[in-house]
Amino acid sequence: MRLEVLKTNKLYIGGKFPRTESGRFYTAVDKNGKEIANMCLGSRKDFRNSVVPARSAFGGWSAKTAFNRSQILYRIAEMLEGRRDQFVSELTKMGSTKAAAEKEVNTSIDRLIYYAGWSDKYLQVFSAVNPVSSSHFNFSAQEAMGVVGILAPEENGLIGLVSSIAPVIASGNTCVVLASETKPLCAISFAEVLNSSDVPGGVVNILTGKKEELVSHFVTHMDVNAILYCGKDEKIKKQLQEDSITNLKRILIKDFDWLSDKAENPYLITDFTEVKTTWHPIEQVGGAGSGY
Repeated sequence: MRLEVLKTNKLYIGGKFPRTESGRFYTAVDKNGKEIANMCLGSRKDFRNSVVPARSAFGGWSAKTAFNRSQILYRIAEMLEGRRDQFVSELTKMGSTKAAAEKEVNTSIDRLIYYAGWSDKYLQVFSAVNPVSSSHFNFSAQEAMGVVGILAPEENGLIGLVSSIAPVIASGNTCVVLASETKPLCAISFAEVLNSSDVPGGVVNILTGKKEELVSHFVTHMDVNAILYCGKDEKIKKQLQEDSITNLKRILIKDFDWLSDKAENPYLITDFTEVKTTWHPIEQVGGAGSGY
């Protein structure tokens, strides 16, 4: 009888696929308890190694035109469409029915296109020209925050991952993502999609491992600007809120049905932006009170 050789999935850091520095791994199993793959058990060092390229990539990614980011998000959707059968297969291995897996993959593709559409439009909707009583123009616009730590949903392998990453990077943020521990297969396959989709290295970094080991490192790292937690564990919520006091990190907690329309809206983009207001004097031409 032949012994099956399980694939050992690596991490995705800085546009590369390294093994965990700790040398640890865990085995993902299907709904019947059968071993289906080996996954890296990410460590604090892996996380810190991910923040460095995320910070380095932030300047270039946020400086790209909104239209270019939109094109790249659309390209991710194209590449995911091309590997649709693979993701359906991986989701069924992790317990989904074929119909449910097909729906999850289709919704993930559509969600990427949705945020690709918003990427160069949300500024028009949420920015403003503000009324002031002096001779100034006053503009408020949304700007990317920086590096966002994402604790992806545990209950699904793909749609939650896509739905949490897409709005974060649409505005120019970069991110470090901890994928679902129990349904991790699609996370590294999605990293392969990102790697071939014009996404610069470091914009999205994906780790696998245990939330209880890494949550404290996510929230206390001084070079991470915000945390998105997609879950309902009250212990993790409390830990995030308490530990964030030390560095005033923005904490957002989302617990949607990730397949529903509620999980796609432009406010999820602005959740990870900061408002920058600019004052500009009105040049006086001619008599008092006239100007352009």
